[in-house]
Amino acid sequence: MFSDDTTINLILKIAILGPVALVWVVINVRVVGLRSFSKMTAFDFVTTVAIGSLLATAMTASSWPGYLQAVGGISALLLAQFVISKFRRASDSAKDAISNDPVWLFREGEFLEDNMDCARITRDDLFGKMREANALKISDVHGIILEPTGDISVLHGGEPDNEILPGRD
Repeated sequence: MFSDDTTINLILKIAILGPVALVWVVINVRVVGLRSFSKMTAFDFVTTVAIGSLLATAMTASSWPGYLQAVGGISALLLAQFVISKFRRASDSAKDAISNDPVWLFREGEFLEDNMDCARITRDDLFGKMREANALKISDVHGIILEPTGDISVLHGGEPDNEILPGRD
């Protein structure tokens, strides 16, 4: 790519292509916005992982077409994410098609076994999440929710506001 000498070529690729590709990602994120690396939806998560993979591909590219394809792919993914997020915000049907709903796994002292089975989550998994959240008594836990991002939220402490809880009347 840079030189006929393999060692010099390798050193130049490491010193130049990686940082340039990283700067390209930063520029794209500045244009598209900070939501680029949020984990609001599964699509956002997949985009983030794919960008990481493309960045690695750019850093190890052995030809200019391979390099340009990787950095172009980064821009294409971020543009697609931008368009889909705008579409999702503008249309309830798009939001429903793209986004997952939060799922209750534990609610007011009861393990919701059917939901846990669908999510492939065990009681031990939930006990671990309770410990991470510093919930010391099951009776203090109002609920545990599997979020659309795949994160698990443990709600404990004071009485929660209804508007932050899914499907609570």
